[in-house]
Parts: sequence; structure tokens; C-alpha cells
Amino acid sequence: MSYPILRPTQRYESFASKCALAVMAKAPRPGRVKTRLSPPLTLEQSAALNVCFLRDTTQNIANIAMAGNSLGVISYTPVGEEFLFDGLLPAGFSLIPQRGDGFGERLLTSAQDLLACGFESACLIDSDSPTVPGSAFRIAVEELQKPGDRIVLGGSEDGGYYLIGLKLPHPEPFTDIHWSTSTVYEETVSTIHKASIELIELPRWYDVDDGETLALLRDELLEGAQLPFAKTAGYSAPYSREFLRSLFGAGK
Repeated sequence: MSYPILRPTQRYESFASKCALAVMAKAPRPGRVKTRLSPPLTLEQSAALNVCFLRDTTQNIANIAMAGNSLGVISYTPVGEEFLFDGLLPAGFSLIPQRGDGFGERLLTSAQDLLACGFESACLIDSDSPTVPGSAFRIAVEELQKPGDRIVLGGSEDGGYYLIGLKLPHPEPFTDIHWSTSTVYEETVSTIHKASIELIELPRWYDVDDGETLALLRDELLEGAQLPFAKTAGYSAPYSREFLRSLFGAGK
């Protein structure tokens, strides 16, 4: 199954009043994705786990989209490798190419392009957090549907964030941020406050991007471990669970 590619120059009437739940993703090619997980994994295993993350995150989003107020999208890079997503996503998903150079620019242009397509709001979601509770996505959509301008932000344990949602393409949250550092969330919150934009903060979660956080994911999915920072259970992430079981054993 292939998926339609959205064009920002075209406004889609069916997107009106809906929130785009857009996963920021690289095409899943070995050696290009999740390379910090090798070691302990091989590059092929890292890429396979990345595919599981995509499948789990997009299925989680598809469950939320069943309410009818949101749609799933993949904001992807690089252009020309769209075919690598074929058959990986639930029905109803679309693709939209990323543009820009730095990470902040790609985030901002993704928000701009999704809103230009006719979405009422857009959430940009990382592809490294397969167990984010579905309730976090649901809260983000509901908050962005309320009257008035606001930004929704879901922080990660490493100091970044797993989701940012907007109704307007504000540049402030993506400008002068020290990306890939432990201060990203703090800096983003500061810029939002300085711009006098209402901020809604979602429950904290975590990214899986190295051996330590891979172990955390394994303990969560295979051993049923309680996350020390979580007030609710995470998404079951069945694809990631089965892949980790094949690597590390049966678990629970």
C-alpha cells in the first residue's frame, strides 16, 4: 500500500476542523535511522526497530483519529524515498515532504505546510517514543480544538520534547533553540512565554535513542516495569514488544 503525498500549494477541504498528527520521520533505511542504538544492536536491527516504532506510533495515532477530529500524517525525509513507507502505515495516512536545513527550520516548515494544506491545527510528533500514552495525543487534539491561540508541548526525560502542537505557525518555538541538548524543552517553554502564547504541557515521557533508553523500553514492554516519571501506563506498542521479545526473550 502506498500513501497520498500532500502538497502545501493545495488546500484540502476535508482537512478543515481537523488536527494533523504528524510524525517527523526519516525513511527507514539501514544505516540512516537509529544509528545510536548500534551497539548494542546491529544497524539492521536498529532499522528494523525503527520500523516497529513507526508502526506503533502510527497505529496509536490511528486509534485517536477514529474520533474524527484528527488525521495521521508522516512528515518525511529524504524526498525520493517515499516508497520505503509503503505498507508500514495504517489506512488513512498521508505523506508530506520535509523542507529546510536545520531541525528547527524543518519543524517550522512542517507546521506551515500542514496548516497551508487546510488543517486547523498540527501536532509534530517524534518517531522515537513508541509508548507515549494515547491519552497524551487525545489531550493535544482537544486542547487545540478549543477557541483561542495556544501551543501544546509534551516534554521528554532527556530534556527535549516528543510533541509540539500549534494552531498558528509561530516561529518563536523553533528559533534560537540549542537542538539535541538537554535544554530544548526549557528553552522552548521560555520562548513561548516570552511570546505571550498560552502553553499547555502534556505528561512527560521518554525517547528511545541509545542503549540506556532501549533498556528502559525493554523493561517497560517485556517486564511491565513502572516508569518512575509516569502517572499512567504507556501505549502497548505491540510491534516493538514482539521485536524486543525476539531479541531479549519472552518477558511478560
